[in-house]
Amino acid sequence: MLKSFSLYLHTMGKSPGTVSVYSQNISQYLRWCEETFGERPTQLYRANVLEYISYMRNIKGYNPKTINHHLSSLRSYNDWLIESGQQMDTVILKNDFMKIQLQYASPSTVTKKDVEAFRQRLLESGSKRDYAIVTLFAYSGIRRSECAGLKLDQVDLTVKEIRVIGKGDKQRLVYINDKIVYALREYLKERNSNSSYFFVSRQSEKLTPSRINQIFNRYSDIITPKTLRHFFCGNALENGYSIHEVANQAGHSNVQTTLIYANPTAQAMKDKANKL
Repeated sequence: MLKSFSLYLHTMGKSPGTVSVYSQNISQYLRWCEETFGERPTQLYRANVLEYISYMRNIKGYNPKTINHHLSSLRSYNDWLIESGQQMDTVILKNDFMKIQLQYASPSTVTKKDVEAFRQRLLESGSKRDYAIVTLFAYSGIRRSECAGLKLDQVDLTVKEIRVIGKGDKQRLVYINDKIVYALREYLKERNSNSSYFFVSRQSEKLTPSRINQIFNRYSDIITPKTLRHFFCGNALENGYSIHEVANQAGHSNVQTTLIYANPTAQAMKDKANKL
């Protein structure tokens, strides 16, 4: 049953990461049903969903954002049940989702000095591949899955463009600076592989997202691919990019996401609070 649901999500253009998370969430819901009611129902019942929301909130202690993620999974599961003829009614309603106070402070938590010091550690490590990956994250706004899936024919270092395939197989052009061009060229000089993927390892024709995480973890307990994506957005806005330009570079489908980066950082707000 979950295999058919996963296939449905793929046909709807969901990314592999999203498919995996949604399937895990539904599996968790079905296990809860089995533990609570003695069996796994073949349909979604609104009474069960409301009890599950209460369970997540009061027993598991999930925050509103996590609860909403689970509800999004259940809503997609509900859509699949209806489309496949296994159910007729919609049981996940809009008002089931919990209201979340929007973050005011910019999500960026590292400074340019922090990022440059991190890049220097990678440079001194001797791994031109790892240095190229970190430089790409810091100055392009690319996602981890996009980096892992990047292919040679998507990168044009002459015109300084990368054709990125993002969520839902949406394509966008990302414009890169000289730092990225230099780092990628140096990596290509020593790259020894027939793989079509840009970043490779001795063991595989492509790097997995988890392997990219391991690279970051080796050199820092703070800086991650997501940290550098946040840094890029905030840094780009500070250096004259428009909201729409950053949204395009980062692949944000909604500029409201990008607007958060136009706010001061939490540290900047704390510094101002101390002056009151």
